[in-house]
Amino acid sequence: MPKASELKKGFAIESNGKTLLIKDIEVTTPGGRGGAKIYKLRCTDLTTGARVDERYKSDDVLETVDMFKRASSFSYVDGDEYIFMDNEDYTQYTFKQDDIADELQFITEEIQGLHVILVNGNAVGLELPASVELVIEETDPSIKGASASARTKPARFSTGLTVQVPEYIATGDRIVINTTERKYMSRA
Repeated sequence: MPKASELKKGFAIESNGKTLLIKDIEVTTPGGRGGAKIYKLRCTDLTTGARVDERYKSDDVLETVDMFKRASSFSYVDGDEYIFMDNEDYTQYTFKQDDIADELQFITEEIQGLHVILVNGNAVGLELPASVELVIEETDPSIKGASASARTKPARFSTGLTVQVPEYIATGDRIVINTTERKYMSRA
């Protein structure tokens, strides 16, 4: 059983008789000496779908739930539902747009390394690859002679994501983006 400091986004935990999927983790360090870090977890209750906020000290021990990850690929959109298909047995997993809104900013039809997270046989979330390649749809014109360490400018993608990129990057360039930090990594 892991401590609160060992938890990561996408883990499923058991808390107060509820099964919760961790969507985001915020770490705060209280002022003063010797204070333990506090981990504020933004979770989704897997039975009701409600949003739940939990707080734990860094050394609190939590009970995790068995999760399975299945390699999957994006299949199609049906209204406000997004359908993903298992790469091995072709099982289809359906997600509501609101449930995976953050992940959708990185998902295109050619995404590789996507996993569906299963808890008790039910699809509860998506795990994105560490980085994805996207084509810039709109950005300010590139500046000749701009170096890699120079200033940045915003670049917008067809998925709705906006990321800061170096000035020498132009519209139509294919770049690599870190999905956890939402930052530009390199040209593809």
